Amino acid sequence: MSQSIFHQTVLCQTQTVAEHQSKVSSFAVSVNKGKNPSLSTNFRGNSLCVRKRKLAMGKHRHVDAIPRAVLTTNPASDLSGRFNLDGNIELQVGVSSSVPGAARQVDIKVSYSSGSLLLHWGVVRDQPGKWVLPSRHPDGTKVYKNRALRTPFMKSDSGSSLKIEIDDPAAQAIEFLILDETKNKWFKNNGENFHIKLPVKNKLSQEVSVPEDLVQIQAYLRWERKGKQMYTPQQEKEEYEAARRELLEEVARGTSVQDLRARLTNKNNPADVKESSVSEAKKPSVSVAKKPSASEAKTIPDELVQIQAFIRWEKAGKPNYSQEQQLMEFEEARKELLAELEKGASLDEIRKKIIKGEIQTKVAKQLKTKKYFRAERIQRKKRDLVQLINRHVAENIVEQVIDAPKALTVIENYANAREEYESGLVLNKAIYKIDNNSLLVLITKDAGKVKVHLATDSKGPFTLHWALSRASEEWLVPPATALPPGSVTMNEAAETPFKAGSSSHPSYEVQSLDIEVDDDTFKGMPFVILSDGKWIKNNGSNFYIEFGGKREIQKDVGDGKGTAKFLLDKIAEKESEAQKSFMHRFNIASDLIDEAKKAGQLGLAGVLVWMRFMATRQLIWNKNYNVKPREISKAQDRLTDLLQDVYASYPQYREIVRMILSTVGRGGEGDVGQRIRDEILVIQRNNDCKGGMMEEWHQKLHNNTSPDDVVICQALIDYINSDFDVGVYWKTLNDNGITKERLLSYDRAIHSEPNFRRDQKEGLLRDLGNYMRTLKAVHSGADLESAISNCMGYKSEGQGFMVGVQINPVPGLPTGFPGLLEFVMEHVEDKNVEPLLEGLLEARQELQPSLSKSQGRLKDLLFLDVALDSTVRTAVERGYEELNNAGSEKIMYLISLVLENLALSSDDNEDLIYCLKGWDLALSMCKSKDTHWALYAKSVLDRTRLALTNKANLYQQILQPSAEYLGSLLGVDRWAVEIFTEEIIRSGSAASLSTLLNRLDPVLRKTANLGSWQVISPVETVGYVEVVDELLAVQNKSYERPTILIAKSVKGEEEIPDGTVAVLTPDMPDVLSHVSVRARNSKVCFATCFDPNILASLQENKGKLFRLKPTSADVVYSEVKEGEFIDDKSTHLKDDGSVPSISLARKKFSGRYAVSSEEFTGEMVGAKSRNISYLKGKVASWIGIPTSVALPFGVFEHVLSDKSNQAVAERVNILKMKLIEGDFSALKEIRETVLQLNAPSQLVEELKTKMKSSGMPWPGDEGEQRWEQAWTAIKKVWGSKWNERAYFSTRKVKLDHDYLSMAVLVQEVINADYAFVIHTTNPSSGDSSEIYAEVVKGLGETLVGAYPGRALSFICKKRDLNSPQVLGYPSKPVGLFIRRSIIFRSDSNGEDLEGYAGAGLYDSVPMDEEETVVLDYTSDKLIVDGSFRQSILSSIARAGNEIEELYGSPQDIEGVIKDGKVYVVQTRPQM
Repeated sequence: MSQSIFHQTVLCQTQTVAEHQSKVSSFAVSVNKGKNPSLSTNFRGNSLCVRKRKLAMGKHRHVDAIPRAVLTTNPASDLSGRFNLDGNIELQVGVSSSVPGAARQVDIKVSYSSGSLLLHWGVVRDQPGKWVLPSRHPDGTKVYKNRALRTPFMKSDSGSSLKIEIDDPAAQAIEFLILDETKNKWFKNNGENFHIKLPVKNKLSQEVSVPEDLVQIQAYLRWERKGKQMYTPQQEKEEYEAARRELLEEVARGTSVQDLRARLTNKNNPADVKESSVSEAKKPSVSVAKKPSASEAKTIPDELVQIQAFIRWEKAGKPNYSQEQQLMEFEEARKELLAELEKGASLDEIRKKIIKGEIQTKVAKQLKTKKYFRAERIQRKKRDLVQLINRHVAENIVEQVIDAPKALTVIENYANAREEYESGLVLNKAIYKIDNNSLLVLITKDAGKVKVHLATDSKGPFTLHWALSRASEEWLVPPATALPPGSVTMNEAAETPFKAGSSSHPSYEVQSLDIEVDDDTFKGMPFVILSDGKWIKNNGSNFYIEFGGKREIQKDVGDGKGTAKFLLDKIAEKESEAQKSFMHRFNIASDLIDEAKKAGQLGLAGVLVWMRFMATRQLIWNKNYNVKPREISKAQDRLTDLLQDVYASYPQYREIVRMILSTVGRGGEGDVGQRIRDEILVIQRNNDCKGGMMEEWHQKLHNNTSPDDVVICQALIDYINSDFDVGVYWKTLNDNGITKERLLSYDRAIHSEPNFRRDQKEGLLRDLGNYMRTLKAVHSGADLESAISNCMGYKSEGQGFMVGVQINPVPGLPTGFPGLLEFVMEHVEDKNVEPLLEGLLEARQELQPSLSKSQGRLKDLLFLDVALDSTVRTAVERGYEELNNAGSEKIMYLISLVLENLALSSDDNEDLIYCLKGWDLALSMCKSKDTHWALYAKSVLDRTRLALTNKANLYQQILQPSAEYLGSLLGVDRWAVEIFTEEIIRSGSAASLSTLLNRLDPVLRKTANLGSWQVISPVETVGYVEVVDELLAVQNKSYERPTILIAKSVKGEEEIPDGTVAVLTPDMPDVLSHVSVRARNSKVCFATCFDPNILASLQENKGKLFRLKPTSADVVYSEVKEGEFIDDKSTHLKDDGSVPSISLARKKFSGRYAVSSEEFTGEMVGAKSRNISYLKGKVASWIGIPTSVALPFGVFEHVLSDKSNQAVAERVNILKMKLIEGDFSALKEIRETVLQLNAPSQLVEELKTKMKSSGMPWPGDEGEQRWEQAWTAIKKVWGSKWNERAYFSTRKVKLDHDYLSMAVLVQEVINADYAFVIHTTNPSSGDSSEIYAEVVKGLGETLVGAYPGRALSFICKKRDLNSPQVLGYPSKPVGLFIRRSIIFRSDSNGEDLEGYAGAGLYDSVPMDEEETVVLDYTSDKLIVDGSFRQSILSSIARAGNEIEELYGSPQDIEGVIKDGKVYVVQTRPQM
């Protein structure tokens, strides 16, 4: 039936109601006045919103207690008291109760006439001295600190008087004091409270009560009278008790229960009434069945039919009935009850059967067919997730703009010079446009004085007409000490002429004026300009400049690197204008959108930062400017229209545009902005609340509406719903960042607290609820209810002068979409969040095609999508508690839902989509009991974590520099700047997803028997071990030496102490927590250890120097022994010469530029080349060995000495000298210089000949450009001799760097399906019977090149090479692929030396760039096909075993798989 009446329904309020009815969520009946009964409303109403509010409970609760029995008769009694207050002042108190059971009236008269006399009072129940605040009190009463009521007296010629009605039956006395507020004078009773006893109500008769079914009907009639409003459970309870009270009062006035029944059921049949009466009065005590009369056989009371119709509707699944179906259902219910009558049951027996659910009910067949969104869960559509992939990568073209900055104007140049000249702090700065000229106003503070400097480039005479102010819009005559020479004072102002600058000073092009103010009570300066008899104003208003306030503009704001600096400078320049009102700010933003768009992602990031500072109240919202709400909504409309266009035309910027929209608000349509101004007047008029707080709010709304008004409106609604508890009003305000000081700071301040009468309650709730929709339509971009209304359409009629609004539905929405939204709103506050999340995501998915189309109402759909996105986050946070005892399958499903939501909101979401596909596969494996499910799910979890980290890093890179630079320009609080990006991240789905991953991780580790570490920030480091209880306790400490902190407690909000190089903890802070973000940004190693034994072992080494080598899933740690090489930057250890040096034999040029593999010798090439040559022809034919040639040792030095490269050689020698002197920046310079080498013609010819004779393709055959690519790759390999890591590594072992020679191994690149590395002895355990290998998709660079994520890892016993055991599935998000090409591999004489592992220090460079491909492991046969996986991994293991047997020692082998065939590209002894 209708979803409007009580959620718990009037049927559920007493113990006599059937148990099943306590589950009722909605109920509607109508009392039929005519012959043909019908239902008054739809079974389910049209309202989409079901909001349930929690009532805040104060220390003192407002009381509306009513006894549940009929009062026996007792004549009213009068009490009175006389008191002498102060000399001749007399107080008279009279108490009366005219009608038994009615409220008691207290009359108070004082022979003292004052317009400020207040009664400070409360009532006392059974605890002496404890005041209770009655809910019923005279007009004008205010709640004082939630401890007492204060009611003003009515003033008359003879004195003051007051009447109070007290309807609390438990109240035994009234206590009070009297206060003359103007004089702050208290009148007491000999120093105590006045205590007046109230007439005690007579004892209640327990023999007669008001029947519950009558209370139910009365409650329904009250609901119907009040417009069938939506009630919270608490309101339902209050309404039910109010209905009981009304009936009890009628009985108290002499109405019999029989008369009540006749009136309520609208029946004149004496037999019905009599039987009911006798039955309800329990006379006789045993009911005797009798044959129904003729009238009974035809008539069933309407309230019984209505209840039975409700039960039928509930059993049918609460479907959405048409009006015709409702009438049919009502008649079916009547037939079922008439059938009971015909069986001989009395009405009383039928009533009892209904309550017990014993009436046989057959639900019509068509009622069992429900729409999919009416079910407890929706049926989600099957979708190809790949279709959701966006590959829109944003561009930053801001550098082009910065390269050609616009020329500064005379005033802008002068302003910059003046700022440098001023020695004091800059408090404020503004540049105003005046016709074709400019006016600078610069406010500084020095030596306690505020200095105002004005300058203009106008050539005409300029006179300043000015004043000072302590409050906005105030003009005060400046004191004589502030008047510059030549000033003239007049009424409330002064006039001072500008003076031309001296030609010897750089300001000669301007006229200027200086004012000094030494009175710090002045807050600003209003002014206008007089020039050539013409008054110049600021867009029709006075100019006004503030003297700074709490914020100071910082001069050192950095260089704006990584930002659209020119745009941010312009924003800062216009901020003083933007502060006037939201209209000004939104219009300025609109003017800047085109420039922001041209600057690319960083330009839009600048707008986002600015709007976010505004939304978080870091910027002034309104100052000295009266603007109409419709002007604000019009400006919002303009801005959101422009953003809508950017969204439609630039897919790569959609994510950032969504974020901007969420900070701005929707704006108005159909003059909805003007309705803000009009509707408040209607609310005041309709509800008789024209003074006090409502009038102050009205004035604020007329002057300048803001998002604060949404909060104020909600606070008023909460206050009324809490039975007028003013504490609830303040709680709602404070919870949303609005303090008393903020209310007072508005240009039209709100001083008063709300104070409404009880009889205003229903009207105010109705009108304020409607008003909230208007406010949200303008201000709330992410409000779900408002967003749905704007898309689905609504109509609001005008009243009197107020214009109506009609918002049409957005055309072209998918079929069933309105039903989805209705499902969402019906479940929006469910404790079980899964069905809600499914509905939200299905709605977002259905919306996606419409979001990709350009249309006039696109922004309404965008705001809806933003609201649905936001609701997912709040729902997930609400559902955390459910996960405490949840299984892994439930957590994984929730992760997939939140990840889907994040993917739908992201521009470049390919990685997220493949993660989502991974979770779907993991869920499927879990359900099918696959033994690898936890191992695979862990790999998906690790990849998802990486994706979140990458997203966080991207936000940090794009947003934080703009926040830092603009925040400094605008004087934003430093803390707000520092956490800017962090708060952006944490306000989205990424933070919720990270929390869920943390919940699941330990479960998967345990199930899959995995390792003991979660690495959050993988940074290799060295430091001294220190142990602390809490990171919080040492976060402000500064360590003098590099420190590895083992902190027993890390919650996530701490700072990392200076000097800390690593934090290890048993706690599991969120990956996106504050401390995690700080660790990554500061390059500090940060990891969670799940094994208490490992942590205890580390703690035992307190004070010792340890090295940490983290991978993506492990931390390898070891003590650093004395004399072991440490990077100078890592510790204070010094190289003491204890490390033995390793000698190298200098290699000479052999006279040959290129050699084939058959010619490889130890004098010509390194071990890498010799090993691959050795394998050729010796391994089985199923193992492929690539063809190779090499540029031998000495070629680089010989090319460098060539005459054509003389300048390069000289430059390299100079840079090598810088290296010797300790200038390590020379390393990069040497590498860059090597790239300038020219290739001798003989080298080109010899290399060409050797490559062709070996069957390799020659790059030059494809054109000169291809040879140049190859030559550049060769030079990069030579230059890698001077890599930082390689250079310091040779220093560590005292290897003579000059003796290091670099040969270049040349091979044809195999465009691999997979690449692998084999260690023929397990490096973790040292088990020589076990092969350990790792496999990646694509080229091996992602495996050896420290790309993030894990490879597929496995072990294989050498005695059973056909049974590989997978240790971990891959989590690397990308693979590298390449066209047919050539690779040039480093092959130095410094690799594979005893005591020195030089492998991997130098570069191997392909001639062509690799293509980076985001990987979908769910379509990879290596992951999803067990037989294929077993075959490939066994082949890898067999190849490793064969090569080890060939060499007779453990080998470190690299290779690839192409079309199932194994190729080995190099091998070396395993170190």
